[in-house]
Amino acid sequence: MSDAFQTIFERLRPLFARYEGDCVVLKDEAGVYLLGTHEVRAKDGYRTWLGGVEIKKAYVSCHLMPVYFHHALLDDVDPALLKRMQGKSCFNFKTADDALFAELDRLIERGVAAFRTDGRL
Repeated sequence: MSDAFQTIFERLRPLFARYEGDCVVLKDEAGVYLLGTHEVRAKDGYRTWLGGVEIKKAYVSCHLMPVYFHHALLDDVDPALLKRMQGKSCFNFKTADDALFAELDRLIERGVAAFRTDGRL
């Protein structure tokens, strides 16, 4: 784990941690922080994720599940953040970027609001 990735992790983790009171902490250990909703899927018993941050081998991943369920959340997101998107709900970072982290923070806030509206939180 590189020092740069650890720094990114430490910058992104608090963006999610402020919602701990509304969520269930699924994992909180070195390099991995994941939050789940109170919604439990009936078939397999797993909780729906809110999201989280995880240090991977080549980047730091930030998962935000509300964008998977509510695609319109991405309609007005900065194109620079969208370039960091991999898949339907994951953003990858190799370097710290204040502007992108601020944009991500706003997106997380809107995603939490969307999950509150639809009853997942």
